[in-house]
Amino acid sequence: MAEAERIIGTPDTPGTGPGPEQRDVRGTDGMDGADGAGRADTAADADASAARPRRRRVAVLFAVAAFAYALDLVSKLLVVAKLEHHRPIEIVGDWLKFEAIRNAGAAFGFGEAFTVIFTVIAAAVIVVIARLARKLYSLPWAIALGLLLGGALGNLTDRIFRSPGVFEGAVVDFIAPKHFAVFNLADSAIVCGGILIVLLSFRGLDPDGTVHKD
Repeated sequence: MAEAERIIGTPDTPGTGPGPEQRDVRGTDGMDGADGAGRADTAADADASAARPRRRRVAVLFAVAAFAYALDLVSKLLVVAKLEHHRPIEIVGDWLKFEAIRNAGAAFGFGEAFTVIFTVIAAAVIVVIARLARKLYSLPWAIALGLLLGGALGNLTDRIFRSPGVFEGAVVDFIAPKHFAVFNLADSAIVCGGILIVLLSFRGLDPDGTVHKD
């Protein structure tokens, strides 16, 4: 009887279940799957976390641009309606006046023979800023680019919609300091944005938020 049990074996005999090797393999496969899923989730969370600051900076860029553009547009509408063909308004004696003029050139009245070229340049600036927005993580750069974008859009609107024709329109200028060229709020936004970009470049701050040392 004992000999028969030894040869045939019984269900209760130890060792008839899965061996340690089999148990280890199954356990390892399960752990590998869990680790892989965890790494994928971590990578997805990291990508989402990295995208959120960029979206906020882009939102700041377009908010600043919209504000600068709206302020410039409203000011020009008021100047055309209330000031054009009227006497200048003295703000600070002879040192600062509001005087409506039409400028076919670039900012501050330069290059009036190249209106179409300046229109193309303004459109190119807008395209470049839109491309930079894809890797924008710096708040100061968002403000600077927003000022540039709003100013460029303001003057480009005049180039397209004002007389004498499309892409040749004259820009409305009205801020007239003494012994200086007449300009508008779009010109001011462009200059302020340009100065801020120069300062950021001197500090080594890039649009993506990194700081480089020369």
